Amino acid sequence: MNRRVIGLLFIFVPFIPFDPNEAAWMRMNYVKEEYYIPMRDGTRLFTSVLRPRNGTRDNPILLMRTPYSCAPYGEGKYTPEQQPAYWREYCRENYIIVRQDVRGRWMSEGEFADLRPFIKNKKSEQDIDESTDAFDTVDWLVKNIPNNNGHVGILGTSYPGFYAAMAAVGAHPALKAVSPQAPVTDWFMGDDFHHNGAFFLLDAFHFFPAFGKPRPAPTTVPATGYDFPDQGLYSFFLGKGSLKNISKLLGDSIRFWNEIFQHPDYDDWWQDRDARRAMHGIKLPMLIVGGLFDAENCFGAWNLYKAIEKQNPEADIKIVMGPWAHDQWTTKNGNYLGDINFGSNTAAWYQQNIEIPFFNRYLKGQTQDTSSVEATIFFTGENRWRKLEQWPPVSMTQKPLYFQGDKILSWSSPKEDSSFTSYVSDPSQPVPWMHGDPKFEVPEYMVADQRFAAKRDDVLVFQTAPLEEDLVLAGPVIADLKVSTSTTDADFVVKLIDEFPESDKLAGYQMLVRGEIMRGRYRESFSKPVPFTPGRIETVRFELPDVAHRFKKGHRLMVQVQSSWFPLADRNPQQFVNIYEANDTAYKKAEIRFYHDAANPSRVVLPVWVK
Repeated sequence: MNRRVIGLLFIFVPFIPFDPNEAAWMRMNYVKEEYYIPMRDGTRLFTSVLRPRNGTRDNPILLMRTPYSCAPYGEGKYTPEQQPAYWREYCRENYIIVRQDVRGRWMSEGEFADLRPFIKNKKSEQDIDESTDAFDTVDWLVKNIPNNNGHVGILGTSYPGFYAAMAAVGAHPALKAVSPQAPVTDWFMGDDFHHNGAFFLLDAFHFFPAFGKPRPAPTTVPATGYDFPDQGLYSFFLGKGSLKNISKLLGDSIRFWNEIFQHPDYDDWWQDRDARRAMHGIKLPMLIVGGLFDAENCFGAWNLYKAIEKQNPEADIKIVMGPWAHDQWTTKNGNYLGDINFGSNTAAWYQQNIEIPFFNRYLKGQTQDTSSVEATIFFTGENRWRKLEQWPPVSMTQKPLYFQGDKILSWSSPKEDSSFTSYVSDPSQPVPWMHGDPKFEVPEYMVADQRFAAKRDDVLVFQTAPLEEDLVLAGPVIADLKVSTSTTDADFVVKLIDEFPESDKLAGYQMLVRGEIMRGRYRESFSKPVPFTPGRIETVRFELPDVAHRFKKGHRLMVQVQSSWFPLADRNPQQFVNIYEANDTAYKKAEIRFYHDAANPSRVVLPVWVK
């Protein structure tokens, strides 16, 4: 069996400490064992197994594969905040809980690869990817862990969500259910480090200085990140200047950071790392979970679901999207985000009514009547869960809302012969992502009040009159802009906003419902960028991630447009140059025009749900 036991431990724990009685119960009823599990190419992966001491029952296995460590390592070591609070429920039902360091990370052998590409046609035992490592792990677990019932489930959030998704491809027969949660799906198009080709500087610079450091040998010691000075993030990054200057702060040892700079466009290297390309032949049930206000992987949840649905029409695929920031559904607090209250503990409701019953059904054979429910979506604005047969809802219609002069949004197309609104975009004074200058990343920017931006001369504001009846949106928003620029490149940020009336307790609050950026050079192709011709009117069309929101009667629907969102996204020099190699002198001011006349109508296309 080539099995190696490394240590013993007696507990499985959540983000918050158990009370003493519960912790004592866990110690009495669970034992921890550690193994090196061999893969088909001979590489061994470090795996931590928590199993019930009661050996008289057949128990299902719940597995998470992670690049973030399955610490604590060693006998008698654990940390109470290590796992999500609700996982204790799995332990109460005698699940075997397994965590594994993926290949090349922490205590596992082998070489790590970010978003390791899927190999469709494998020719030898050396052709490994994350689907084969998952297969081999499941195979070993069901053959070697005592008292398991031969049923395995896999779940994971964020990067572990990527590993969960890949496990569903060519899945082992014992793998019965998979839940990718906020899954990393495409790091160029919309997850984490790029959105529509624009580099998400803030996330990448926080992530890679520690995560991306080389690990020459298995280790339990975490790498250190960049030591930020005591100043706001906007001031810090603006003071460093170009991306080229910022990159020097990290040296030359962060491999994936350097690879990003070597692949500025959506070439084959990036496309090979798009998880959607592997999602064929899915035959087992999947539960895809995400947050409507997830600043990291909102794109991944929506778009992995859509890809699997399209490529596997007979598969049993379900999606849950709640009013959450990244990973908020695994916590005890799903009541609010920032200033926005959702009226109930949405995280606890999800845990007890969706996720745990999902795995119990497929791993323990418990019945659950969900045959007609494919999408369970929380609609903000009305603070209500809706269970739907499909997403987007069948009665959703795409309805254009047009920019007009005098800062108006109208359902009627413009009639003027010539009309535009403009601003000057200055890279030396980019539009900030948040009010003030926060020193830390704040995930609540996804619902933050946008009045600070509306006051700027380089942000255009268009809005409706107070709504005469409720307006419900359910699906993707499309920005369809007619623009010109005085230079050869520009970025375009579109923000969909719910403006609260003065009668509300959040009087005048401009709640960000959805925002997205598009790097203008990719308006025709993400693989083959083209410059703008100064002064020529062109179309910039892109999709914002799906929304599920009710704009109430008396509220206004607002759209803000701008050309920077800093330091969330890097600054565009507004010249058609390689931004990753550009010097400070390349950054130029540009006059950006948005047209709203009969021949050139700028608009947003909204997913209006008429029930």
